[in-house]
Amino acid sequence: MISLAGKAAVVTGGSRGIGAATVKLFAQAGADVVFSYHKNREAAAQIEQEARKQGTRIESYKANLGRTGDAKALIDFARERLGRIDILVANAGMWNEKDAPIEQLSEREWDEMMRVNLKSVYAVIHFTVPHMIAQHGGRIIALSSTAGQRGESLHTHYAASKGAIISFVKGLSTELARHNILVNCVAPGWVDTDMSASVLRDKKLVKGAVSLIPLKRAATAEEIAGPILFVASELATFITGEVINVNGGAILCG
Repeated sequence: MISLAGKAAVVTGGSRGIGAATVKLFAQAGADVVFSYHKNREAAAQIEQEARKQGTRIESYKANLGRTGDAKALIDFARERLGRIDILVANAGMWNEKDAPIEQLSEREWDEMMRVNLKSVYAVIHFTVPHMIAQHGGRIIALSSTAGQRGESLHTHYAASKGAIISFVKGLSTELARHNILVNCVAPGWVDTDMSASVLRDKKLVKGAVSLIPLKRAATAEEIAGPILFVASELATFITGEVINVNGGAILCG
């Protein structure tokens, strides 16, 4: 088992899906974790309860991370509770199941996608980096998507937000290397979570989705949390600026 013993981590969007799986796996690896949630306090409490069984410190914090004030409050809370921040996983995001042809895609829909998926990533990193610089190191992992590499018809705003995360990570990896802060990106394909349930629970739609995946299935949230744990660990001390694709072979890059 990879060890994060003695490490302090922040995971955004930790009450469900990939975020929840990451919180639990980090706790299993020995890390103390503060994670954010947006609305569902009961789900967050359940994750806290499950993760605390590993004996580490686990706390949740309600935040709308598209608001920079909330992002700052989350990082301040984590720093107060954990004493330091060694790892940041910028996972919180959204995907809209409704098709949005460009001629119908509204300014409101575009702005909301960018606020939730991109501005939130900027904000939590912006407020975390000074702490990591003072500590002379850290790990930042942002979640992108296969859509950020190949685009996604009828969901171009989602693809644009995830593609921007990749460029953001690459720029930051060079900028922050002198501070021993490693910045990487994990890019999942289809993952069996509640966010993708509208497709993966529909017998007609799921057939089309998995037909493009050589392994012929969607990933589990735990299968994405594993690579996140790897790049957060001491096994990945010479990896920065990389996009780690976890998509069952659906997109072959590199």
